[in-house]
Amino acid sequence: MKTKHFVAASLGLMLGYLAAEAAAQSDPRYIRFANSAAKGALYKPDSGPAPKIGVVVIHRTSNFMNHISATELSARGFLVLGMNPRSDNNESAVDWDANQLDLREGVEFMKKQPGIQKVVLLGHSGGGPTTSYYQAVAENGLAYCKGAGKLVECSDRVAGAPKADGLILVDAHPGNSVNGLRSLNPSLLDESDPTKIDASLDPFDPKNGFNPKGDSTYSAAFQERYYKAQSERMNRLIDKALKLQADMKAGKHVPSDDESFVVYRNRARLMDISTGVHGSTVKPQKLLKNDGTVDASKPVKTVRVSTPDNAKRDSSFEDTRQLTVKSFLGANAVKSTSALDGIDWCSSNNSVPCAVQNISIPLLVTAMGGHYFIRDNEVAYEMAKSADKDFIILEGAVHGMTPCKPCAAATGQDYGNATKNFFDYLAAWMNKRFS
Repeated sequence: MKTKHFVAASLGLMLGYLAAEAAAQSDPRYIRFANSAAKGALYKPDSGPAPKIGVVVIHRTSNFMNHISATELSARGFLVLGMNPRSDNNESAVDWDANQLDLREGVEFMKKQPGIQKVVLLGHSGGGPTTSYYQAVAENGLAYCKGAGKLVECSDRVAGAPKADGLILVDAHPGNSVNGLRSLNPSLLDESDPTKIDASLDPFDPKNGFNPKGDSTYSAAFQERYYKAQSERMNRLIDKALKLQADMKAGKHVPSDDESFVVYRNRARLMDISTGVHGSTVKPQKLLKNDGTVDASKPVKTVRVSTPDNAKRDSSFEDTRQLTVKSFLGANAVKSTSALDGIDWCSSNNSVPCAVQNISIPLLVTAMGGHYFIRDNEVAYEMAKSADKDFIILEGAVHGMTPCKPCAAATGQDYGNATKNFFDYLAAWMNKRFS
């Protein structure tokens, strides 16, 4: 998820508008951190008791200084720091460990605020891998992020980070590495020529199950071949990047520090275009309904609407990944044999399922009922080590925690209370544990 930049001069105006809408902190304080290019906005409640719980919100590349949680949670009595990391809106500039240094400054800052007794990390979307990696390293040290199985080992600079007290994953994806794997169009035959494809693996060919006007349906046999071919393509890309890296180190490649790494055809995630793919929990899970009640009687299926226009986007420049060798290997690559369920989760440090197996603090995992990360978050919840863990799905909400209007039109249901219900639940979860 991407948010737009805004300059410091307009900060008060824009955040003030959002704060007014949410009846939250109306005059957030701009924070510039001394040791990095990261920036932040600090939200305090307009009235009521001084906050005892601080929440830090951050992403890998998105500017979260005006994130919806900042206004909604400050309106409910929390101190919230919305952060903008140094690699904002620039995936090619991502230094995964530097991302952690930015978050570290945010946590250290929050811990020094008067009255704050507990600090909770909130990882929305790509903020999920960022916050869960941070906490896994904080709890386990460098042993977590080093080892022969890692595509890229962490650097010693991430050692010694202060631990958070709680973690909330908000519709977090399993990792930019896994997102990248599952988005690859495996029909591409030649990385240097995006026009050459294998028609038998083309997800946008009606012969394979594609519906250009609605929800697509793919056979189990096609899906099995597809996920295997996605892994094979990712593994080829990894081999290419590792060779470039070795050549640079050996002085056989110029430039010698890094190199552009372009990946074509990246809008082919089957779960985008077929609600029958990875679109439901496996077990009965808690569904936070529009009337505020919780139903845990059955598996939860997404109500989202498919996006067949991915067929056009897959060949567009906008959805071509403009990376570097370092940013690809460090945050956008993962080893696998199947893109669906044969993933070596810990081969990448950008991986929620790996991190949650190494975290012990209270954990709240959430998913949006109008999006496509429902099953992924169930997997994260199932794999989590935390003794105190909870999982809930917000009925009829899009990735941004607001009501899904196309979903409502398709189902005939009302999802208008989604945002209020969600942040009420988050507030109650934190207050129960940390107040």
